[in-house]
Amino acid sequence: MPRLAPDELLARADAGDQRALARAITLVEEGGERGDELLRALRPRTGRAAVVGITGAPGSGKSTLTDALIACWREEGKRVGVVAIDPSSPFTGGAILGDRIRMTRWYADDGVYIRSLATRGHLGGLSAATLRVAAVLDAAGYDVVVVETVGVGQSEVDVADAADTTVVVLTPATGDAVQAFKAGIMEVGDVFCVNKADLPGADRVRREVRSALDLAPAKEGAWRPPIVSTVAATGEGVPDLVKRIYDHREFLSAHGLLEEARRRRVRAEVLALLGAQLRRAWEERQERAVTDILEGRSTPAAEVKRLWAGTA
Repeated sequence: MPRLAPDELLARADAGDQRALARAITLVEEGGERGDELLRALRPRTGRAAVVGITGAPGSGKSTLTDALIACWREEGKRVGVVAIDPSSPFTGGAILGDRIRMTRWYADDGVYIRSLATRGHLGGLSAATLRVAAVLDAAGYDVVVVETVGVGQSEVDVADAADTTVVVLTPATGDAVQAFKAGIMEVGDVFCVNKADLPGADRVRREVRSALDLAPAKEGAWRPPIVSTVAATGEGVPDLVKRIYDHREFLSAHGLLEEARRRRVRAEVLALLGAQLRRAWEERQERAVTDILEGRSTPAAEVKRLWAGTA
């Protein structure tokens, strides 16, 4: 594809040119001057899409549920973009990008765009690349942008910074509810989805989640997270989940909170970029720094100051 100005690239992506969209996403994912220029041009066009985070433990059926949600939204004529985060090996850096395997039926559909991102061995929250790709899909005119987390580590909680509505996916017979309490994701869920609800123990998970939510102090006029049962493999309960997601967005709109969600995404992107730059600077210096610390020539605090000065 010939080199295009940011506005022209975005115009083509908005018109449904998936090659232009893929090029735009690659530019912002890689960073650099062209990526920054494109982000600067597209940012005023963001805020139109409903950004939905899907999080939960591995094996809870997040990808299958996302596939079923896409089907519902496509029946309504909505364009859907998906940012699916896959774990990568900390040794080889490779990832199987398995989320794409579960969503292959949408490859020929111009109204669906799926981008898989590898974690590159890092499980510490959402990367800046994830937030940038979501921004491109938003600016390109997609009605719904889904961010599906890897399902382990800080990313389970941090998805709330990237999404307008966060769906926490739980399953019966795996201790998911208890793990959710321990991981702290009960606090970030706007909608709770008990998936694989045809398995024994689904009612128990619903009761446990409801009990946990009832323990939290209720603020007057605050959103009360609903609990939805689904069987994603058959589509059972998925339309109800879509309705609950819409209900939450309407609540945000009625209370003037959608703009705050947009601002929260930008703050998260800045912090993610800052963390990535500090990590790169540390990786370049770490062996010498560790030696200096062990031999008494430096301290961890001094090394942090040095890193911070180097990124300023």
